[in-house]
Amino acid sequence: MSDTVEGREAVALLERTRTTVHPQLRASVESLPGSVRRVAMYHFGWEHADGTPAAGSAGKAIRPALVLAAARALGGDPQPAVRAAAAVELAHNFTLLHDDVIDEDPTRRHRPTAWTVFGTPDAIIAGDAMLALALRLLAEDRHPAAAAASERLAACVIELCAGQQADCAFEERAPHEVSLEDCLGMAMAKTGALLGCACALGALYAGADEEEAAAMDAFGREAGLAFQLIDDLIGIWGDPARTGKPVGADLAAHKKSLPVVAALASGTPAGAELAELYGGPMDAAAVSRATAAVDRAGGRDWAQLQAADRMARAVHELSRAVPDLAAAGDLLALAEFVTRRTR
Repeated sequence: MSDTVEGREAVALLERTRTTVHPQLRASVESLPGSVRRVAMYHFGWEHADGTPAAGSAGKAIRPALVLAAARALGGDPQPAVRAAAAVELAHNFTLLHDDVIDEDPTRRHRPTAWTVFGTPDAIIAGDAMLALALRLLAEDRHPAAAAASERLAACVIELCAGQQADCAFEERAPHEVSLEDCLGMAMAKTGALLGCACALGALYAGADEEEAAAMDAFGREAGLAFQLIDDLIGIWGDPARTGKPVGADLAAHKKSLPVVAALASGTPAGAELAELYGGPMDAAAVSRATAAVDRAGGRDWAQLQAADRMARAVHELSRAVPDLAAAGDLLALAEFVTRRTR
């Protein structure tokens, strides 16, 4: 993806976003009390577990980039939206810390997850503190849009929690008890909501009215669902050297991701085989069989087609707020980047 014009534009945009937003982000994290700060600094890749400086990645910065790009698309100055962009990234990392605990993921960004290093309680507490930091950034902001932005972010986090709860509940249900509609709704809440919120916040900081903000939110949500579909594909077929996670990690954890649920609902022999595999332990051989079954049952093709359809919907929603899509080049480059990535 990075070899295309749009890919190069997106990579450059993400790099500029990190340069612009990370000083605010890091200053916020460094304001935390010592023991909580240490976990947060490790999670962002700024420190090693012993507290010494590290030069790790603090993430791709897709969500803060969406905030700034949305502000630009509506003719606004992105600089006043930097605090909002940092707030969105803090909220995102609150979810990552908690997700890693819930999913018992051993690695993130190519190194041990915070909970495996500092313990579950400290990882959860650090996540809680990040969410509080996000809301404090907006509460202290004197921009006219800050109050509306704070309200949107709080509502978004509640939706994220509902999506996470649904995701966890799905894991306890038999394969045939989770419908594709249920799974799409969960993904929209768990992933689409925050990307939509990011775009809406950028719009608000550009002085957008409610209708424009709603259209930008809808754009982000649809792009977010496309993002999740691709992420789920990567969770099955991604290269561990690129993802930082073991091959087939989602299948080994019996996760009912979108390609898996599509395969289970296919009514095919391969779908039936997958349901049987999901009823028992998943060793390496079972993961390999399950991977092949998802593919044969059409789960892979369905997810790829659905991602393209959701991106088409996203562009339609964007055109409601920005009729001249040439003004939304950064947003479109980012959306293209996240739905064509391979890691």
